[in-house]
Amino acid sequence: MRKITVILFVLILGVFAAACSEESSSDQQDNKTETEEETKEKDETESASSDAQHSEQPFKAVEPDDSAAPVREGLTEEELNNMPSAEAHGGDRTRMVPVGETLVKGAEDESSGPLKDHRIVAYYGHPDSENMGILGEMEPDALMEKLKEQTQAFSNADPERPAVPMIELISTVAQRTPGPEGKYYHRTSPEDIDRYAELAEENDALLMLDVQLGTDSVMNQVKLLEKWLKLPYVHLAIDTEFHVAEGETPGVNLGQVDGAEVQQAVDYLSKLVEENDLPDKMILVHQFMDEALTNKEAITPTDNVEVVLNYDGWGDSATKMSLYRKFVRNEAVQYGGFKIFYNKDEPVMSAEDVLRLDPNPAVINYQ
Repeated sequence: MRKITVILFVLILGVFAAACSEESSSDQQDNKTETEEETKEKDETESASSDAQHSEQPFKAVEPDDSAAPVREGLTEEELNNMPSAEAHGGDRTRMVPVGETLVKGAEDESSGPLKDHRIVAYYGHPDSENMGILGEMEPDALMEKLKEQTQAFSNADPERPAVPMIELISTVAQRTPGPEGKYYHRTSPEDIDRYAELAEENDALLMLDVQLGTDSVMNQVKLLEKWLKLPYVHLAIDTEFHVAEGETPGVNLGQVDGAEVQQAVDYLSKLVEENDLPDKMILVHQFMDEALTNKEAITPTDNVEVVLNYDGWGDSATKMSLYRKFVRNEAVQYGGFKIFYNKDEPVMSAEDVLRLDPNPAVINYQ
């Protein structure tokens, strides 16, 4: 009888041990599942944090005044439905996009670039030349003060899209002699580029480096700027009119850039953003005549590079507005830009006048 009792005790002990082992295994599996879920959640959180950091733009918009109201609130129903008569130039005045919209009709912006929620106001030129723009007329600190005042006017005219100040520095200047490289351009000194890069950074502004190509290629010029384009607040502009063929002279012969060359720069900048974990960037392309920019259909923005077609002719405002319609609205890519000449336009258009254009310019640069 005692032997049977011992055997039964051993059997019960075995069943209890097996149950404990199974429960322990189940607990371990539950713990493993919880750990895997926690790790996955942590990875997703870190990934989201990394994406947010990647898209963070290094600038500070000029805040609108408390009393600021959008331009559209002061427009009549007719003005809301139609572009300015000067822009239409006798044609159909029907707007393509509502007042306040900066994307051209049918365009999208998949990036987190500066133009997604903001407008850019830029001062253009070269520090060694008063004739090339306002940048050469003023000392850097005074220039920045005036630029912020001009930017304020656009923030007040459209408080829903606060404006950001930007310096547009000509980094290579087209010239009428071959120069040291034999390519009819002169490079702005690295010291000057560094000086204006520091000025932009200190003032929470942006810097755009503008290339006047001479007989060089777009990509050769862009690669010369890689050091600065790797900075999070530096962007690119292409001055098409100064890109001439061999045997021609900038300033004598009208230059031309093919849209496929612009697209090479877009793709290059897009890769630069990805490989260096930079905030998304923009490329601005200047044009004031048909011949200066061809094959526009080849230009395609990416998910980290925005594209602006900038009308930069000077003269009477009515002509400028109609040519903006021609080169930007009707031959659209993504965003529009509009240049204003303080000393050559008649009259100099106000922020309110500019923001009645269809579409609203995303970039306004002053020369």
